[in-house]
Amino acid sequence: MDVSLRESAPEMPPRPAPAALIGPNAITQLTAAIDRLHGRGVTRSVFTEAGQVRHLNDPPSEMVDEADVISLHHTGRSFLGDTAFMAVAGLAGSLTGDYILANRIPVAVRTVLPRLPEFIASKALARAIVNHAWTFAGSGDFGCQFSREGVLFTLEDSPLTRDVISTVPCCHYYTATFERLFRVLVSPRVQVSEIRCSAAGAPDCRFLVT
Repeated sequence: MDVSLRESAPEMPPRPAPAALIGPNAITQLTAAIDRLHGRGVTRSVFTEAGQVRHLNDPPSEMVDEADVISLHHTGRSFLGDTAFMAVAGLAGSLTGDYILANRIPVAVRTVLPRLPEFIASKALARAIVNHAWTFAGSGDFGCQFSREGVLFTLEDSPLTRDVISTVPCCHYYTATFERLFRVLVSPRVQVSEIRCSAAGAPDCRFLVT
């Protein structure tokens, strides 16, 4: 019988999966929206209850763990109530759109895109949004389809609706961000609506741009 005297290597614990990340606007613009609509005291209460005071005292400028964003949005909804939080999330989305327009869209693009035929501008902007979905979708799966109705964005396993139960679509943050970008870069007549939402029992969230 051949017996090996070599000790077997100890098993190493599995390496934890890297955290899914989301851009800091999901926190900084939420802060600004609660400040504007409800005052700094309410903002601090929301951040404290969510265990995210560090992001209030030292606003993030880099990508953050999606768990921090989920915690803040869930706590804001619970603290303020559905109706009030819808307004906050919508304002935060519009402010995020403003930030992107001012800081992430080259001047040449901001100048040329609105001058193109709307269907061409819409497709160009939609593709740019899909290419940058890693900055806002976290561990969700973001996609896009084009049809006669317009542009259809899909988001499976949206971080902002995870463990949320609602009778109506509630992704106002995303809806408002998309609408702000399309209205400035494509046409002020653009409407963006969330036509179904995973929080309301759908398999994914869908946003129709018309």
